[in-house]
Amino acid sequence: MSDHYLSRLFEPSSVAIVGATERSGAVGRVLIENMLSAGFKGELYGVNPGHESVLGVPCYPSMLKLPKRVDLAVVATRAEAVRDVIEDCGRAGTKAAVIITAGFSETGAAGAALELTLLATARAHGVRLVGPNCLGIMRPEIGLNATFGRGNAKAGSLGLVSQSGALCTAMLDWARPNGIGFSSVISLGGSADVDFGEIVDYLASDPRTEHILLYIEGIRDARRFVSALRAAARAKPVIVMKSGRHPTGVRAAVSHTGAMVGADDVFDAALKRTGAVRVTTIGQHVAAAHALSSRVRPRGERLAIVTNGGGPGVLAADRAADLGVPLAELSTQTVERLRGALPGNWSQGNPIDVIGDADATRYTAAVSACLADPAIDGVLVILTPQAMTAPTEVARAVIECAHGSDKPLFTTWMGEEQVREGRALFEAEGIPVFRTPEPAVEMFASVSAFYRNQRLLLETPGPLSEQQAPDVGAATKIIEAAIKAGTTVLSGADSKALLAAFHIPIARSLPARNGDEAVKAAESLGFPVVMKIDSPDITHKTEVGGVRLNLSDADEVRASYTSMVAGVRRRRPQARITGVTVETMVGRANARELMMGVLTDPVFGPAITFGTGGTAVEVYADRAVGLPPLNSLLVHEMIRSTRVSKLLGAFRGMPPANVAAIESVLLRVSEMVCELPWIREMDINPLLADEYGLIAADARVVIAPRSPAARQYDHMAIHPYPVNLVSEWRAADGTVVTIRPIRPEDAGIEREFVQALSPQAKYLRFMGSVKDLTPTMLARFTQVDYDREMALVGVIHEEGREKQVGVARYIINPDATSCEFAVVVATSWQGRGLARHLMLQLVGLARERGLSSMIGHVLTANPRMLELAQSLGFIIQETPGDPAVRLARLDLR
Repeated sequence: MSDHYLSRLFEPSSVAIVGATERSGAVGRVLIENMLSAGFKGELYGVNPGHESVLGVPCYPSMLKLPKRVDLAVVATRAEAVRDVIEDCGRAGTKAAVIITAGFSETGAAGAALELTLLATARAHGVRLVGPNCLGIMRPEIGLNATFGRGNAKAGSLGLVSQSGALCTAMLDWARPNGIGFSSVISLGGSADVDFGEIVDYLASDPRTEHILLYIEGIRDARRFVSALRAAARAKPVIVMKSGRHPTGVRAAVSHTGAMVGADDVFDAALKRTGAVRVTTIGQHVAAAHALSSRVRPRGERLAIVTNGGGPGVLAADRAADLGVPLAELSTQTVERLRGALPGNWSQGNPIDVIGDADATRYTAAVSACLADPAIDGVLVILTPQAMTAPTEVARAVIECAHGSDKPLFTTWMGEEQVREGRALFEAEGIPVFRTPEPAVEMFASVSAFYRNQRLLLETPGPLSEQQAPDVGAATKIIEAAIKAGTTVLSGADSKALLAAFHIPIARSLPARNGDEAVKAAESLGFPVVMKIDSPDITHKTEVGGVRLNLSDADEVRASYTSMVAGVRRRRPQARITGVTVETMVGRANARELMMGVLTDPVFGPAITFGTGGTAVEVYADRAVGLPPLNSLLVHEMIRSTRVSKLLGAFRGMPPANVAAIESVLLRVSEMVCELPWIREMDINPLLADEYGLIAADARVVIAPRSPAARQYDHMAIHPYPVNLVSEWRAADGTVVTIRPIRPEDAGIEREFVQALSPQAKYLRFMGSVKDLTPTMLARFTQVDYDREMALVGVIHEEGREKQVGVARYIINPDATSCEFAVVVATSWQGRGLARHLMLQLVGLARERGLSSMIGHVLTANPRMLELAQSLGFIIQETPGDPAVRLARLDLR
C-alpha cells in the first residue's frame, strides 16, 4: 500500500492544518484538537501567519515556511484563499490535500468557477484533493482524525465513504456504543478531484479494510466507479446507499454537493453489475454495517423464520415479500425432523411456529434443523416473552446452535425487560439482534442481495451476441450520412434501416413526400396500410393526429395524406414535416405491445430499456433498465422484472408470446449500443410480440457526433469483452493457436490447464506448491476487468472443445502507472515460441494502455524465463533481501 498513489492521503507521516487557530468553535481549532486526541503517530504542524503555536502544535505562516515537506495538508480557510494554499502546497512538495472549506460548485456559477481554478492549480502541481465542502478523513489505526466532527472512531474493519459529512457523524455516533470499528472514514463532499472510484480502489487493496460502505449523491467518473466497484466486490462486501431516488431528492443532491446525478434506475442497473448491494434507508445501512462487523457471510437468498408467535412470523414473512426475499421451502427430511420435535399444532411450514410455550430444547431442535437443511441459506429466530418463555436460556441455546454453522443467523428478541439479558448475550457473541422482525429481515435482504449480485458480476458479455453478424458497416454509413447532413433525428426510413442492419424484424415501409407518392407506396406494399407523419420534431405521433390505420384503397390514402399533414401543421406549426411513412398494416390478433429503447444517462452513458409499449407507455411507467453489454442471463432478468412479463405467458385463450424472440431483439439492441456510439436515444415502440415472434412497427433514433479522439467503447460504463483482441498464431509445426482475452466461462479450461502443469512449472509460476486453484483463485484469474488488467490465453481445439495451452497477464499496480506481469505455458508447449508471442502481445497492450513500465518477479531457478525477458528488452535486477528472486523491468515509454 505504500506504493499506492493515494498513500499520502491515507497513510501520511506528516500533516499540516492550514487555518489552525485557538479561537473557540473554529473549524481550525477542532481539527487540531481531533488530531491530538486521536494520537496521530506522525508529525503535526499548524499553518496560520497569526500564530507561532496552536494548542502546543508549532505553527508557521505558510506551507512554504514549514521546516520540511509534509505528506498531507488539511485546508480550513476562506474559499477565495484555497487556490493560493494549493499553489503553496504544490511549490512545497505536498501532493495531497483535504479541502474542508465550502463555497464551491454547490453554491452556483461563481463557486463552480472558483472550483475550476482550484482544480487547474492542483493539477498543474500534481496535488490530489479530497473535497471541497467535506467533513474530512479518519484513519483510526494511525491516529489520523482530520475531521471537524466531535469524537474519534474505534479502529476496525469497516471502510465508510460518504458525500455527506452529517451521515458520517451519525454513523460514528451509532458505532461507538455498539463497539463498531472503522479502517477509514472518508467524507468526499463535492468530490471535485478524488472520486468514489479511486477511493474504492484504495480500500479494495487496503489490508485494514474488510468491508466497504458507501453513501452516494452523485458520481463524476462512471467507468472508474463501475470498474473499481467490480474489483472491490470480488474481494470484499460493498454496501451502497444512494440518495436522489426521486426528482426532489435529485435537486437536493445537486445543491448539496454539485455532483452529477443521473436516473436512479440506471444507477440501480449499474450497481447490479458490480456485485455490490444497494440499501435505501439509513436503518438498512446501519443494519448492513452491523451484519458486516458481525462477520455475517452470504450463502444464498432463501430465508427460514423460527418464531414462538404467529404474528411476528407473519410480519417477518411480509417484509421478506416486500424485499423480494424468498422463504425457503423446507425439505422433506427437515419437516420430518420438526414433526418429531415439535407439538402437533406447529405451523407445518415456513415460518416455523414452535408455539408460545416453546423452551430452549424446542428452539434448539427447530434452529439446528434449519441450519442443517441445504435448501435454507439463513435463519431468523424470533422470541416474544410469554408466560412459559425463558428468553435468556433460549438465547444461550441459539448461540450454541450458531457456533456449529457458518450460515447467517439473525435474532429478534421482542420486548424490553425480560429479554434484555438475552440481547446482551447475542451482542457479546457478535450475533445480530433486533427489537422487531422487520430490520432483521432487511439485514438478511442486504446479505442475500450480495449473493445474488455476485452472480451478475460474473457476466462479461461481448459487444456482439452469438447470433448472425450485423452489418455494422451499413449502419455506420447511414449515421455518418445523417451527421454530414446536420441531422440529429433519423428519418423513419433510416431508423428502420438501422434496425434491419442488426437483423431486428421491421414492418415494411416506404417514404412519401406527397399524396401521389403515398398511393404508389401503398400499392407497392399492398393494402391495407398504415400512414404515419415523418418529422424529426415529433416523437409521439398519435398526440398530434399523425397516425392513420387500416387504409384500404388509393382514395383513402390520398385523402388521409392531405388531411393528416394539414392537421399536424395546425397542431405543431413549428415542426419540420418531410412527408409521411407508409407501412404494411401489421395484423396480429395475439400481439402484446412492447417497448425497447436506448437512453443516454448523464453519468453512466447508454442504457437499454424494456417494458410495456403502445401509446400509454408513460402512463404505465413500466420499464426495466440494463447497462450494456447484455447477455442472455441479463436480458432474462430484465424481462422478468417488468409487469408486462406477466402478459407474455398464456392467458385468456392467448398462446404464450415467443420470449426467445424478445430476448434476441434485446441482445440486438445491446449490439447496436456497443457498435454505434453515435446513438443518443432510440425508441422502438410499439414492438408487437406474439407466438410467432415480433416485429418493430415504429422506431425513432436520435444521434450525435462523436469525438475523433474517442476510443472504441469509451462511451460505455462497462467495457465489453474485447473481441477485437482475438487473433490466431501458427506454431512452427502448423498448429493454430487462438490468442484471446480470458473470460469467466474459461474457469473449466483454466483449472485443467493448471492441474496439467508439471510440479516444476507450478513452482516457478506460483513461487510455491499449488496443486490446484481454489474457487477464489479461479474466479480471480478468469473474471477480468479489462479496464485494469489483461489476461491473454492461448487455446487450441481438440476433440471439439477448447484446450488452454498458455496464459500471459498483467495487472495494473496501485501506483496506476506500472503493471506486473506473469506468463506460463503448458509443459508440452515450452520452447515452441508461444510464451514469446504472448508476451509480445501483452507488452503491446500495456503500451497502448499508456502504462510507463512492466515488472515481473522471476525465480533465479527459472533461467528460461530470465532469458526470454532479456530478449524482450527487460532489465534484470537483484531483489534486495531475496537472492532467490530477480526483478525484470521493461520501460514501456
